[in-house]
Amino acid sequence: MRTRPTSARRRTRRGPVSRQLGRAFVLVLFGLVAAIALGGPAAAQEPTPPPPPPASSEQPAPPANAVRVSGNLNNAGERLAGVEVRALDSSGTEVAKATSESSGRWELQVAPGTYTFEIVADTLPENVSVQATVERDVVAGRSNTVIFSFGEARTGSAVPFYEKLIRQTIDGLRFGLVIAIAGVGLSLIYGTTGLTNFAHGELVTLGAVAAWGINVTFGVQLIPATVLAVIVGILIGLLNNAAIWKPLRKRKTGLIAQLVVSIGLAISLRYLILIFFSDRAEPFVDYQAQVERHWGPIAITDANLVCIVISLVVLVGVALLLQKTRIGKAMRAVSDNRDLAASSGIDVERVIRFVWGLGGGLAALGGVLFGISELGGRVQWEMGFKLLLLMFAGITLGGLGTAYGALLGCVIVGLLVQLSTLVINPDLKYIGGLLILIVILIVRPQGILGSRQRIG
Repeated sequence: MRTRPTSARRRTRRGPVSRQLGRAFVLVLFGLVAAIALGGPAAAQEPTPPPPPPASSEQPAPPANAVRVSGNLNNAGERLAGVEVRALDSSGTEVAKATSESSGRWELQVAPGTYTFEIVADTLPENVSVQATVERDVVAGRSNTVIFSFGEARTGSAVPFYEKLIRQTIDGLRFGLVIAIAGVGLSLIYGTTGLTNFAHGELVTLGAVAAWGINVTFGVQLIPATVLAVIVGILIGLLNNAAIWKPLRKRKTGLIAQLVVSIGLAISLRYLILIFFSDRAEPFVDYQAQVERHWGPIAITDANLVCIVISLVVLVGVALLLQKTRIGKAMRAVSDNRDLAASSGIDVERVIRFVWGLGGGLAALGGVLFGISELGGRVQWEMGFKLLLLMFAGITLGGLGTAYGALLGCVIVGLLVQLSTLVINPDLKYIGGLLILIVILIVRPQGILGSRQRIG
């Protein structure tokens, strides 16, 4: 076996190693040349500063005591979408901003106080202009709605007094008929049972809430939703009578005790509605944007005109029911003298049951009409309580227990409440109805169509 010399073996081993070192040296050399060539211009340039962070477009978080302010942007029937509305405090600083939806509705939140609300002109569509900013006191616990006027400002903005009087008279007639729709049932219940039902206002609220739920949650148009709400009101009235008042009558509970029960029931229902509904005004889907139509000195929206027509038709129907039908005559007989009616063969309990159902249905209808015509198409959790005292004033003025007296008295109260806005702040107009109630009880306790009753 032959072996190579040691020096030859070393050369053989070192050959590949030398070649690898040579390649590495060449690569390092090329890297240094490239670094010198490219590093010179780069070193001569100043480093580019990083771009500033984009400004945040998010609105600051609303304060803990924030109050919702909303409105609808409606330009002669055209709902304006994508228009920015902002709120400025007394120093002119923007505190909140909102963008209108496709329906024209916008909503923002601010702390209670006085603010100036304005529309960002650049966001308005072409050929649309807003007349002015709106200054408003934002108060917690009530509906804070801001209304903007679009188009050219009228030079002769002063409305003659006679036109104001005519418009307020029509508005008072509308309001009085709505009170009458809700109050006739209260008067009939008093006439047939002697109960002064303080929970009747909550029947009004429940009817409006039922219509709102059917309209908003299930997507049913408001007119059929109102019909379904009236049916719900009838069922609630019948349930009221069957579960509470009929057992109390069987036990011969006194009217004072029943009055206390009705007050407790009213408070319980009111706060149950608050828990399960909402603490703020919720709008119906339909009839939000209304155009005021002018016929000479008369100015009225289509919704208010429809409310007047519906109220008149329903009240005429109730009058025909009382005059022409057997159940109506039985109701009048029980209201005049319950014992004599029972001895004549009239089923008094059946009549009372019918009256409770009728009263519940009319209260539900009155709640929907009240929300559409008086609250701007919205439902509030205490709307029935606001209407209750006016109903009492109306039926007391007309004569307790008489349906026709309730109709007359409620219309008069509605007229006086609306006409009072000619001389006092509109926010205080309901006070006039309560003053009427006090004066009536002092001067003529039996009302216009009531008769004196001898006690003792």
